[in-house]
Amino acid sequence: MILSIDTSTTVCSVALHTLEGELTSYYEQHIDKSHSEYLAVMIKNLVENANLKMSDLKGVAVSEGPGSYTGLRIGASTAKGICYTLDIPLMGISTLESMALQVSEYAEEGDMICPMLDARRMEVYTALYTKGMEELLSPQPKIMDEESFNDVEGRLVYFGNGAEKCLPLLENRSSKLIKGIVPSAKYIGELALEEYKKEAFKDVAYWEPEYLKEFQATTPRKRL
Repeated sequence: MILSIDTSTTVCSVALHTLEGELTSYYEQHIDKSHSEYLAVMIKNLVENANLKMSDLKGVAVSEGPGSYTGLRIGASTAKGICYTLDIPLMGISTLESMALQVSEYAEEGDMICPMLDARRMEVYTALYTKGMEELLSPQPKIMDEESFNDVEGRLVYFGNGAEKCLPLLENRSSKLIKGIVPSAKYIGELALEEYKKEAFKDVAYWEPEYLKEFQATTPRKRL
């Protein structure tokens, strides 16, 4: 079994796939700022309810970002801890690529699949993929304006928690906003199976998530 973890947004999810690609178990929780409290419990319940033991795991895949700095660190540290303890391989999977995989089966030929995660104000973390999951634009932070993606041919299919704020900027071009798409361990696991076959593993000791931007702490304003 491959255990997959996604903690890149307010949604926390875990999944189990067989090495043949069958999804056997999946849990998802929508409680903001609770990943550190519930992730370990979710993994324990996921494995036990599948009538397995942690020692049955052959690898762990985790969303490597972009996304919430705190969420990514929680997922990464949990995944690395399991891999170190069990001496099994670690795989890091792009959050944006996993989101694009969700939409690819519904997209039409010629569509440009554009996941967007909120990066505050009018900035998003984004990338571009074809329906066949060819990467056209690598994951990066992008400040959106009226000129954004004007050079992209085909319909722009965009989604994610940073997408809706971009609607006024993209409504005058061929585009489609899809609501309700969130990162999911289901699709992290699907992509991880290919990484497992290729033995494209991360160094458990030194691997870190792809934050794409430096973390910036904010200081609450003092009340007068």
